[in-house]
Amino acid sequence: MSVGANYRAACRARSRVEFAAKLGVVLEEADESLYWLEMIRDAKLIPDTKISLLLKEADELTAIVAAGRKSATTLKHLKSKI
Repeated sequence: MSVGANYRAACRARSRVEFAAKLGVVLEEADESLYWLEMIRDAKLIPDTKISLLLKEADELTAIVAAGRKSATTLKHLKSKI
């Protein structure tokens, strides 16, 4: 839930720098969610058949946010050199 709430806050950022910073928080939260899903899987609290899709989606979302943050940060540095 906090991933979505923090992403919404990032979308309302007042600047590219603020957007990149808030995406960093989103990335941390997404990675933490992935961590807890891995712990649930490793403890065998939920059958692999039920958690495997959640793990895949969490991993994909984490990668998407990481790429977005990298892009936002790169664009910020390019803009400052112009």
